[in-house]
Amino acid sequence: MAIVNKDELARGVAEQSGLDVGQAKAAVDATLQEISKQMAAGNEIRLTGFGKFSVAQRSAREGRNPQTGESMQIAAKTVPKFSAGAELKKAVE
Repeated sequence: MAIVNKDELARGVAEQSGLDVGQAKAAVDATLQEISKQMAAGNEIRLTGFGKFSVAQRSAREGRNPQTGESMQIAAKTVPKFSAGAELKKAVE
C-alpha cells in the first residue's frame, strides 16, 4: 500500500482529465477548500457513488488519563465524518 500526497493526486487528475498539472492542482485545491468551507458551515456534501462528507456532534464524556488512570472529562466537539458510497466500496474490494 502506498501513500498518495496531494501533488501525486493532482498528477493523476491531470492524466485523467487532459488538464496540465498546474490546472489539476488548482482544481484539487479548490475542491478541498470548498468541501472544507461547506462542512464548516454545517452542510453535508453528497457525491453520488463516491461518498458523503458530513459533520457529527460528539457529546461530552468521561475518559481516563492513560498515564495516571485518573478520570477526566472530555469536552463535546464537532468532527468531520465520511461515509463511502457504493461505487467506492466496490472499487476498493
